[in-house]
Amino acid sequence: MSTGNDRNRAELLAANAQALASEMAWFESVLSARLRAVFPKKAPVAKPKEVKKKNFLARLFSKASAEEAEADAIPKFLVEVPQNQGKEPVLEAPDWSDDPSYYAQFVRENELLPEDRLVIMLALAPHIQPELLNRLFIKDAKTGIGDPRFGGVQGSQHGGFLPTVETAMFLLSGNNLDQRLQDAYLFHPDSVLLKQNILVLQQPAPGEPFEASQIRLSEDALAQLTKGEVWQPRFNMDFPAKLLHTPLAWKDLVLNAETMRQVEFIVQWLNNRVALKDQLGELHALKPGFKALFYGPSGTGKTLTAALLGRRHGLEVYRVDLSMVVSKYIGETEKNLEKVFARAEGKDWILFFDEADALFGKRTNISDAHDKYANQEIAYLLQRLEDYPGLVILASNMQQNIDDAFARRLEIIVKFARPTVAERQKLWEKALQLAGLSESCGAFAPDLAKHYDLTGANIVNAVHYTALWGFSEKEAENGAGEKQADARVVATMKHLYQGIRKEYLKERKSF
Repeated sequence: MSTGNDRNRAELLAANAQALASEMAWFESVLSARLRAVFPKKAPVAKPKEVKKKNFLARLFSKASAEEAEADAIPKFLVEVPQNQGKEPVLEAPDWSDDPSYYAQFVRENELLPEDRLVIMLALAPHIQPELLNRLFIKDAKTGIGDPRFGGVQGSQHGGFLPTVETAMFLLSGNNLDQRLQDAYLFHPDSVLLKQNILVLQQPAPGEPFEASQIRLSEDALAQLTKGEVWQPRFNMDFPAKLLHTPLAWKDLVLNAETMRQVEFIVQWLNNRVALKDQLGELHALKPGFKALFYGPSGTGKTLTAALLGRRHGLEVYRVDLSMVVSKYIGETEKNLEKVFARAEGKDWILFFDEADALFGKRTNISDAHDKYANQEIAYLLQRLEDYPGLVILASNMQQNIDDAFARRLEIIVKFARPTVAERQKLWEKALQLAGLSESCGAFAPDLAKHYDLTGANIVNAVHYTALWGFSEKEAENGAGEKQADARVVATMKHLYQGIRKEYLKERKSF
């Protein structure tokens, strides 16, 4: 049964589809007009199939006239199409100033010009109307070589025409060199299409012209244009980072006063990062982002704090999976890490590197080629950290493992110490409350905090262990009234102490 939200969503998607269809129709008219200018001769009237077959056989045996061969070389889609008379077509772009569709909002928010929109439609065509560009698969009748003015490549699995910068230049400029030089700015790094991460350029092979670069829409732009959604990358080898979630709120964070004061400094930067950019001017360009190091024993709240910083400020936090980033092959670690940084540019994501000393460890004296390339890897990371405009959090168990060059680039170093007795009591009370065990075990929280030196993660594990046993056993079923309640408390506490014992054994401590 569909809800009102589902119906509203369906209506918005339908309106957006209509807007995209109108824009694509405009794009197709421009493309057709440009192609007609390439074939200025009057196109012949289509001949019956049997005549065409005869012409084909005649050509096969080299008996066709030159006129017939030239006529047959003209693509079918141009047959009986009015020809351009040497003038540039005047084709007015649709007006999206008042349209509520996702596409119209995208056009207004990015202040896109008609030429920007034509390039976007060119990149969008393989996704929503792939057959439209197949007309550009035009080959010379004699050589079998495609027309280089149209650019493009053929996909390995898609199979259709995939546009390049050359395709866009042909669409916008035709054979007009002066216009072509002006339109080249659309593919400059400072253009709106690239600066706003709307387009992605895939560099051509070495030695080939820049115009051979394949163009495609970024995943984020594609999601906004077609669904009005913010794109969330999937965790895989092309994006080795996972979205970090937490069901907890900021009030659930238990840290000592000094640690919380330092964390609040990061909060201040997140709250004022836009104003600081305007106020600091050129100084902000020197240090565009904020880098922090969280260090301390495992389970003291480093990961939770990073997740809560994102939730408090409505920002996505991505934890970089170092097992998929670090590679023994020279240069591969940098490539894997660049995939994360490149996707994060312009997104305002928080990047969280857990066990960061695996990546940001101390440099060594060069004794062999491996040391040389390892130091180059760290140099790349230093530069990439400096360039990233958002918040980067490094987490490590030991501060001394982080290279000094990284430490100098950090705005703040936050120590996460093991919780005190008072902090452990708060952690026990919150964990038991979330697990629904406050009634049976809440009164024991002060004693548990006093006698057992556990971190927040240890406490959560012990409570989780207790809750699981509470579901699997029915030890107090035969009792009644107060006896039943007392038996349930005894059983629950027994499992809780077993859970605590497990945590002590994991840390090789005596219970």
